[in-house]
Amino acid sequence: MTHTLARTPDRRTLMTCFARTYLVMAAFNTKGMQNIGLVSAMEPGLRAIHEDPAALARARRRYLKHYNSHPFWTPLLVGLFLALERDIARGSLPPEMLEQVKGTTVYTLSAIGDSLFGGTLQATWALATICLLASGNRTGAVLVGAVLFVALQAFKLTGFWLGWRDAFKVLPRLKRLNLINWGRRLKYVNALLLVLLWAIVWPGEVVWWSWLATVGLLSAAAWLVSRLLVIRELLVVLVIGAMAFWPWFVRAVAH
Repeated sequence: MTHTLARTPDRRTLMTCFARTYLVMAAFNTKGMQNIGLVSAMEPGLRAIHEDPAALARARRRYLKHYNSHPFWTPLLVGLFLALERDIARGSLPPEMLEQVKGTTVYTLSAIGDSLFGGTLQATWALATICLLASGNRTGAVLVGAVLFVALQAFKLTGFWLGWRDAFKVLPRLKRLNLINWGRRLKYVNALLLVLLWAIVWPGEVVWWSWLATVGLLSAAAWLVSRLLVIRELLVVLVIGAMAFWPWFVRAVAH
């Protein structure tokens, strides 16, 4: 196979690809999931890179296969894929290498995204906003939302640019960030925010030993589920029973 010198997409083309990443879920389907949205996002860049219509058709087919990742990572992946397509067009990278990258990077980032963004950071955003609203600080809630929204757009744009500029080099950098452990740390923040919310909306007097007992009970329940694999439904039944018994116990201690 002969290779011609690949063209490099200009900045306007790259920004068009980035803008299209926001629509990656628009054509979600049960067979390829986000594949149509991915091809649509990459189309301007692929046209700029591949002059040969046959090469362009082959490039499109590479991305029409199954693709599914967290939408927040799609800009980085599109930038990375475009950089790899440029190298494929130049003949410095075999097309088979792309499949290896897709088979590992896409699904690894998908798992990290679901844990860090969907399961943790969005909950942090929501809990912080609820705490501010419950305390009457509406301005603070709006500011937190605005700052995090802008930070998300900056994260997407930075990821896209690094993926395009650094190609494979961006992957070791992501590994060094240790995002999985950051997700775990944020879960502790969420737990503290939840306790703060309880303190704000608690209707009566805060009894310190009652709070400590509640926190201890919830911590024990989490430990039983995560470590000993106790059935959650059984714990729910026990908690309901404890809630029914608790008022009687409090009255007995008070007297």
